[in-house]
Amino acid sequence: DEEGNRLAFAVRPTGGRLVQSAENVKKDVLTNAGISEDAVKAIITTGYGRDIVQNKTKSLTEITCHAKGAYMTMPGIRFVIDIGGQDSKAILLEADGQVGRFEMNDKCAAGTGRFLEVMARTLGIHLDEMGDMAIRSEKCSKISSTCTVFAESEVISLLAQGEEIPSVVSGLCRAIAERVYGLASRVGVMSPIMMTGGVAKNKGVVNWLSKILKQELIVPEEPQIIGALGASMIGLELV
Repeated sequence: DEEGNRLAFAVRPTGGRLVQSAENVKKDVLTNAGISEDAVKAIITTGYGRDIVQNKTKSLTEITCHAKGAYMTMPGIRFVIDIGGQDSKAILLEADGQVGRFEMNDKCAAGTGRFLEVMARTLGIHLDEMGDMAIRSEKCSKISSTCTVFAESEVISLLAQGEEIPSVVSGLCRAIAERVYGLASRVGVMSPIMMTGGVAKNKGVVNWLSKILKQELIVPEEPQIIGALGASMIGLELV
């Protein structure tokens, strides 16, 4: 609303129909908020496919929107680690919430949600099981490959050698954390740190990142919508 309070949100898988998915999620949000389309004053798009969404007011980069959303969620946040389905990002924020420096991995599935999706399928488990499974495991398999294709072969080999699935899952979570830590180190980590994106719901990855960074990570209640929240706050400033 005009005071910046969140009225509603919706999350849908994009699939191959970006424009239709955007239209569907808009309808979901309007229905959930109980408002008509006529009441919408601005539509801000971000993320993959942001430029092809119809009837938009403005399209903005994920970096800008995640920084804005994280800072609005917790003023004083200085670093954002975003791990989504297609890429991972490390963003350093200035004291006023503006973007200072950032690094982005968008050329490889390693260190992204897609990596976990492929591995879950290989292991024959549900993606949502992986976080708790990793947390409960007393062992952690060593995954040396950062390439998703090679890591998949490595996982199959580890299982053939008798490694337990929870140990392999813990190893996969650590591999993602190590990959993203490398990204963050190039930017220069500052505290406090917020983790956003769908992978922030994976307790195993969050736990390993916390260990490697030697500090607790702040995970918002709905980490998947932080970029959308930032976009909406920028939209509010435009109207």
